[in-house]
This record gives sequence, C-alpha cells and structure tokens, in this order.
Amino acid sequence: MRFLPFFISLATLVLFSGCSSKQYFEPKNAYSVRSSTYSGTIVDISRQGATLNNEKYIGEHGVSKIEIGKGYRFLNENAKYILASNNEGILNIIDKHTHKSVRAVSLHIPVVSATIHNGLVAYILNNNTFGLYKVSDNSKIIENRSERTYAIDTRAASPMFIDNLAIMPMLDGKLVIVDTSDIENAKVVYISSEKAFNNVIYLSRMGNTMVAATPKKLITLGDFGKLEYASNISEVAINNQHIYLFTKEGEVIKFNHKLKELSKKKFKFAHFSAATVLGDKVYGLDHQGSLIVLSSDLNKFKVYDVGSVDNAAFISGTKLYKDGKVIELSKLGYE
Repeated sequence: MRFLPFFISLATLVLFSGCSSKQYFEPKNAYSVRSSTYSGTIVDISRQGATLNNEKYIGEHGVSKIEIGKGYRFLNENAKYILASNNEGILNIIDKHTHKSVRAVSLHIPVVSATIHNGLVAYILNNNTFGLYKVSDNSKIIENRSERTYAIDTRAASPMFIDNLAIMPMLDGKLVIVDTSDIENAKVVYISSEKAFNNVIYLSRMGNTMVAATPKKLITLGDFGKLEYASNISEVAINNQHIYLFTKEGEVIKFNHKLKELSKKKFKFAHFSAATVLGDKVYGLDHQGSLIVLSSDLNKFKVYDVGSVDNAAFISGTKLYKDGKVIELSKLGYE
C-alpha cells in the first residue's frame, strides 16, 4: 500500500476548537491598517515560504516571478536554487537564473522539508526518513528512516547546516545531527516524546545556541547543555539573543538563551497563526484577524484589525501576506 501524506495543521485544529466553543479574542480597540495587493492565493505553507495557486511562491524576498510547476509546493531556496516537491516524491531543484529545473530527483515519498547548502540538499520525507543528496553527481550520500509517525503539524522545520553539520528536524520529536564529512557519526538530541503531532516545528540558532521546538516543548542547546520548557506552542521567534514563545493559550513569553522567563503577556482566547519579531517590535496574528504589535519587553501593545484570516497567512521579512493583501509590518507601532 502506498504511503500517503497525512498533514494536519495544529492551527486548523485550534480554529475548529475555537469555533465550537465560541471563545474568540475580542480586543477593546482595534485600529485599521493600509495594505497593498498581490496575485494568487496561498495554498500551502512551509517554514521558508508559501505556495500560491498560480504556481508562484512567496519567499525571502516576497512574491517570486518564477513558477515552480503545477502540483509542486515550495520548500526552500538559497541565492542560486529553489527547492520544490510534489505528492509523487519528486524533489525539483530549479535554477533561479534560467528558471529551469537542474535536477528532478525521485525520492518516492513526499518531501516535508528541505534545505540546500554548498551543493548538498538535506531533506526530510513524510515517512520520517532523512537524507543528504549531492547535486553535482546526482547521488544520495545518506538516507535513513527513523520511527514511524502518524500525523504531523504542517509547520515542519527545515534542516539547518552549521559548518560541516547537517541538523535534521525529525517528525518524531528529535534532532539528528549528521557530520557531512563523517556520515556514520550521527548524534541524536531528543526534544519530546509525544505519540502524534510531535515533529520539530522550529529550528534556528542564536550565536552558539541552537533553538528548537515541537508543539509541546521548547529547547535550547549550547555549551551550557540542553534546557527545556514545556508548553502548548503556536509559534516561536528569536531576535537580539531573546526567544519569544507564542502559546495556544494566548500568551507571549520572552526568554533569554537559557530559557529564563523575562516577561509575559496574555491575550485571552488569542490563537496565533503567524508571528515574528522585527527590531524592537513583536508581532502576533490571531486567526480571527487581530494583529497584535508589542514592544520587545511586552509591556506595551496595540491591536490592528487586518480582516478575517480566510486562507493561510505568511510573514516574509517585514511583510504579512494574507488573503491577497500585503501589510507592511514595520509601519505599525505599539503606541
């Protein structure tokens, strides 16, 4: 029997839960915002971008003019290449200069996330297999399957390269660290052991500290060892050596790299569907359309009405893309 992808968004589950209980975030005051428009509708979200229904994508620099192909979803990009995949397990590597495919790699199982760096593609398949693929000679360096998973959160983190290390965010709540110069020497870091919806949803670094999260646990890993914080996590963002955690209970919590809580603010019944930190401002989008802008110390905030979130929303750089509208976040303040 062919293994079919089973992706269920926690944001969707939260939305249904909120609708059934009729408990919504209701700000006393909400200010209007100006917006511009973009063509297409977001039909898929990855950690690094959003796929549009017109075969284009929203990436690091906004809406791209390059088409990734019918039936493909955007995964990731770097300065030279775009990574996209389809439900047949084809990983398409597209040259940004020529707009043409360099390789169409048959991995047989749909790709959840992938990253390309110095000619190496690190990928995670939706049967919880990780692998490294070398573009120049069209070869797999390593491919290894981990424990089977039955359902994942669609906000799956992308692999990360640090020098010679490839950090693989697995679907069963752990990180596999592969030395690309010695692939037999892999290490495993366990984050969480939940039975379902336990994939790594966030992976980044602050200097020498690695930050990772599953839907239930946040960890930091550095020369001080591994520290962890349990919570019902909607989103994570980092900035200026601080970590901002957005919970399903409507909390925004600020930590340092050792997970010491520095400040907290709660917005009753808020369910965050997108969040980021830019400079001295923290942004959290509630799925009902309230955009909360906070000061970095979480002491001040202002709420904007951006309209109901009918489709998926995505933040790229300083811009929020939502239902055909583009909102410039840097122009919004908390006072």
